[in-house]
Amino acid sequence: MTTLNVRRVAVQTPVLAKNDARAAVNRGLFHDLGIVAVNLISSPGSGKTTLLEAMAKELGDKMAVIEGDQQTHRDAQRVRAAGCRAVQIETGDACHLDAEAVSRAMDQLELSGSPVRVVVIENVGNLICPSGYDLGENLKAAILSLPEGDDKVLKYPSIFSRIGALIINKMDLAPYMDFDVERAIQETRSINNHFETFQLSAKTGQGVPQFCDYLRNGG
Repeated sequence: MTTLNVRRVAVQTPVLAKNDARAAVNRGLFHDLGIVAVNLISSPGSGKTTLLEAMAKELGDKMAVIEGDQQTHRDAQRVRAAGCRAVQIETGDACHLDAEAVSRAMDQLELSGSPVRVVVIENVGNLICPSGYDLGENLKAAILSLPEGDDKVLKYPSIFSRIGALIINKMDLAPYMDFDVERAIQETRSINNHFETFQLSAKTGQGVPQFCDYLRNGG
């Protein structure tokens, strides 16, 4: 019988250490500039960019946006047209943003000396990959839209256990959708004790001012 020599190797440096170090720098810069940074995460089609367009009408030049998509500048163009500055990050094959890419986008936004007090980082549409990457944000916010169904929280616990804000979007569709809002909230509460809930419609503007006020007050 062959005896295998097994050597246990201690991993001293976490895989995400480099990202976390850059995220800490980003967080310090946001703090020094008096900016609330929001990492906005959701599935594709949940209404992230539509929400940002509605928020731009409320916050104007007080908000800037970092857009993350695999390809195209379409979302950044939409946000600029709505009235606030935006930078697009194209991630190519990557399914999430990282802190280094956000740092470069911050440089492009030229935040120092600007009136910006809220920076929203629209992550790549995905409920899995973005959840483990710290970008230097003050707040992780997840959008769950009514057409997606009310059963997603426990299917994707990694993100919902980390958020500070649960945004339930497309409430204008409530009369037509079989979506139990209380179920979504309670299932989030079963894995997360520290979050605020916002029920809104980015399309009609319902609830958007309240979310903007929350960010104005520090998130």
